[in-house]
Amino acid sequence: MNIIDVVDVHKVYRLGSIEIYALRGVSFSVKKGEFLCIMGPSGSGKTTLLNIIGTLDKPTKGRVIVDGRDITRLRERELTEFRLRKIGFVFQFYNLIPVLTALENVELPMIFAGIPKKERKRRAEYLLRLVGLEDRMNHRPDELSGGEQQRVAIARALANNPSIILADEPTGELDTDTSRRVLDVFREVSRAEGVTVIIVTHDPVVAEYADRIIYLRDGKIQGEKILRGE
Repeated sequence: MNIIDVVDVHKVYRLGSIEIYALRGVSFSVKKGEFLCIMGPSGSGKTTLLNIIGTLDKPTKGRVIVDGRDITRLRERELTEFRLRKIGFVFQFYNLIPVLTALENVELPMIFAGIPKKERKRRAEYLLRLVGLEDRMNHRPDELSGGEQQRVAIARALANNPSIILADEPTGELDTDTSRRVLDVFREVSRAEGVTVIIVTHDPVVAEYADRIIYLRDGKIQGEKILRGE
């Protein structure tokens, strides 16, 4: 069962009279629960594609269907609600709130979703245990290592039970050993929570963890490789 269908997606940025083609007719599908890696060099269109799937940007042409809904046709208000309920984001630089503890950072999306305090705390504690931070819940970001901060970011991305986690170069600032530990967490939470994970990267170490790799270059899919599953 597909959770995402990307259909002939183009993205053109206009700078005055100049047109920059970021995506040129990209089409692919992602199955529910799949761990997908999108690989390509800098400028290949990886982040643009991720942002379109995550409703942070709109395609110039084409459609993206997520969980049966054409997200390219949603109004801004609908998009905000869609992001809150369906998608969890993990970024390269963590984006944690420095004055909040790990527990409070994970609780934050649930506050916006209107989840009661007791339930917020229970789920935040569960997610931090899931990513191996049960002893670091009350530490602030500056008291955590880079790998620990990224694990908090993963827990936060899972807070509202999203169907999909989107990660943009999530190990870019981490050393190899720490990267592997973080990627182990992605696989574990994907299995435990049943979510679809899409990671964009240029790092072959990251790609080893995926079920499937899509190779992107110059805004086009150049091929794919199945590592697990079918």
